Amino acid sequence: MRILVIEEDPHLSDGICSNLSKEGLRPEPYRDGNSALVALTRQPAHAAILSLSIPGQDGLGVLRQFRSAGNTMPILLLSGSRDVTDCVNGLNAGADDCMMKPILMVELIARVRALLRRASASALVQVRVGDLVLDPATRRAQRGSRPIELTQREYQLLEFLMRSGGQVCPRATIIERVWNYQFDPGTNIVDVYIRKLRGKLECSGEGKLLHSVKGVGYALRP
Repeated sequence: MRILVIEEDPHLSDGICSNLSKEGLRPEPYRDGNSALVALTRQPAHAAILSLSIPGQDGLGVLRQFRSAGNTMPILLLSGSRDVTDCVNGLNAGADDCMMKPILMVELIARVRALLRRASASALVQVRVGDLVLDPATRRAQRGSRPIELTQREYQLLEFLMRSGGQVCPRATIIERVWNYQFDPGTNIVDVYIRKLRGKLECSGEGKLLHSVKGVGYALRP
């Protein structure tokens, strides 16, 4: 699981990343929020550890950008202040948890694990984009009252796009996450499946859901 670690203190960041790696997780360190935001446009993450005191835009502003973009990944805040107000403001802005520095690594790992467990449980909840509904429990999709028949690969592609929060997903990321390729096979397989999916999602009179961003990739949003 990919975990963003957004912390300007290199010693603390290295310690967090080392402990996450020992737990079998895949940490990605960032010193500021803007670089983490750019990383999320390339590939969604499973969770983020976000310090409230980072260079440039502060952690609270980054958190609000995450949530305004529709990103629902679990976010654990780290506060350098002993004033509980910072944590309260962060939780009200959409964070899932908050810890005050100095932190205990064993507690941090336990909290991250708890957030990931809750996120995994919610993965079985129906996903909605406009009038399109995907039910992971039955692996069925429908738009309005119209059922949509999908192949296994079409379902995987649709679920990935729906869970990306309306963000543009590059072709390379889609190939990695849907086809499990760690390289570009040099085919137009993504474009072929997007055309198939678009034909099933957007029948006559229905609004557009699948959007192409030239030279980048695809996004699914109303």
